[in-house]
Parts: sequence; C-alpha cells; structure tokens
Amino acid sequence: MRSNGPDLPLLGVTALAPIIWGTTYLVTREMLPAGIPLTIALLRALPAGLLLLLVVRRLPAPSQWPGVLLLGGLNFAIFWTCLFIAAYRLPGGVAATLGASQALFVILIARGVLGTPVRRRALLAGLMGVAGVALIALTAAARLDPIGIGAALIGAASMAGGTVYSRKLRGDTPLLTFTAWQLVAGGFLLLPLALVFEPGLPPVTGQHLAGLAWLGLIGAAATYAIWFRGVARIDPAAVSVLGFLSPLTAVLLGWWVLGETFTLFQALGAALILMAIWFGQAGTPRRDTPARQTARSRVPRLFS
Repeated sequence: MRSNGPDLPLLGVTALAPIIWGTTYLVTREMLPAGIPLTIALLRALPAGLLLLLVVRRLPAPSQWPGVLLLGGLNFAIFWTCLFIAAYRLPGGVAATLGASQALFVILIARGVLGTPVRRRALLAGLMGVAGVALIALTAAARLDPIGIGAALIGAASMAGGTVYSRKLRGDTPLLTFTAWQLVAGGFLLLPLALVFEPGLPPVTGQHLAGLAWLGLIGAAATYAIWFRGVARIDPAAVSVLGFLSPLTAVLLGWWVLGETFTLFQALGAALILMAIWFGQAGTPRRDTPARQTARSRVPRLFS
C-alpha cells in the first residue's frame, strides 16, 4: 500500500531520536573524560544492551547471530567509535557537517541493498541538509584534522549501512529485542578493542556517571528503539534526512547552554535543514509497494 502523504505522527516520534542524539557532543565534551573513545562507546552500548536483555529475556537463535553482529557493528561499534573520535579531534561543527553526509550514503546503499530507486528529490533534500548543517556548524576558524575527518565519514557510512540493513533484516522481531541484541553485540565487539588500545577509565565522578547514563539509557536504549521503528515504516531516504535534526540540536544547545553565538547564517542554515526535511518527506511512500514487498520477501530474513 502506498501513500504520497507523510505520516506526521510517525515522523514526529522518529524525529525524537536524532534530536536526543544532538546532545552527544555537549555531553561528551562537558561530562565525559577525554581520550578514550572506544571505552566510552563500550560503556554506552553494553550496559544499556544488557539491561534491555534482562527485560526482553530472549536471545538470538544461532542462525541469527551473523545479522546481529553485522548490525551491532554498523550501528554501534563502528559508528560510535568514529563518532567519539570525531568529537574529540574535530570542532563540533566540522564533525556535524561530515556526519550529515549519512543521508547521501543511505540513498546509495539503499539502492544496492534494497533496490530503492535513487530519487532526485531525495538527493536534493540530502544536499540541502548538508548545506544547512554547514551553514549552522562551520566557522572560518574550524580546524581540519585528517584522522577526525576520516572517522566522521566512516561513521556516517556505517550508520547509513546500519539504517538500511536494519530495515532489511529486522523481520518480526520486537523493537526492544532488536535493539537489545544489537547493543550487546556492539558492546562485545568493542570490548577487546578498548582493553587493548586504551588505558581504561580515569577515576569516575558523578558527572561521568550521569553523562554515561544519559548517553546509554536515553541516547541509546530508548532512542534506537524509536529509530528502528521509524526505519521499518518510512522510506530509507526520507527517514535519513531526519538525522539533520541532530547537528541542529547540537548548535542550539551550544547557544542556549554554553552561551555560544547564533548568527544570521546559522538561522538560514536551520531554515534550510527544516526545508530539506520537509522536501525529503513529500511524495515518499508511507509503506512498501507490493512489488518491493515481494522483492524483499525473497531475501532470507535473519530476524524472524
């Protein structure tokens, strides 16, 4: 069944996820110890995943583990590691602008994995969003660190792949179960890397615990369940442009909480982001077409 009108309630709920993710840069810089991105990503994923696993009380079948590890790696282990590396090595504006390329990666990956047509409207919305993020986030004094740039782009591509494959592989698995499995898998993938390459946590303060609790319980367990629900029901290109709300939220928080400036160019960028989100939703299917459902039904499901 196809509808050309956006499902506004579903979009509104799904948009909560990137809005909350927009707090990551502020929390990382202001509340967490620096220089240990693998450990921070591990502590964000594994405790939240184990807590959800205690709630759902269901483990993957042996045949499901390849898909679990793939999604845990793409959505959490690789993406979060790159996110924190970029957050430590780049100004928030540069990291946010590069991360915004995720919407364009989604279009390309969805074409190859799901057979989704590359729509000019989706490409234009993605480019508008990246331009809007650049206007709100980049400054003339922004420094460019090659490692940070590479991490930001790899992270964007990884999250894009996770978004597309989540739509393909979830099947009928309940959302909390689907989220729990991926968080636990991502955490265990990160564990040996954190132990080998990083010195471990410094003395932990209450501020550190509060930051980790926010990023893990709210910024991971809750928001990814919301996100995967939207991914399952909204066209991949349309849901990906909602990610532009994350850097917009980060800039607004910097202005409100840290007293950073908010210029006319940033206001224009914010307007361009909102236009990109609206433009990306208009004319997209609310549900899969029968042809696409038939095509995907021929693909073995790892989460069923």
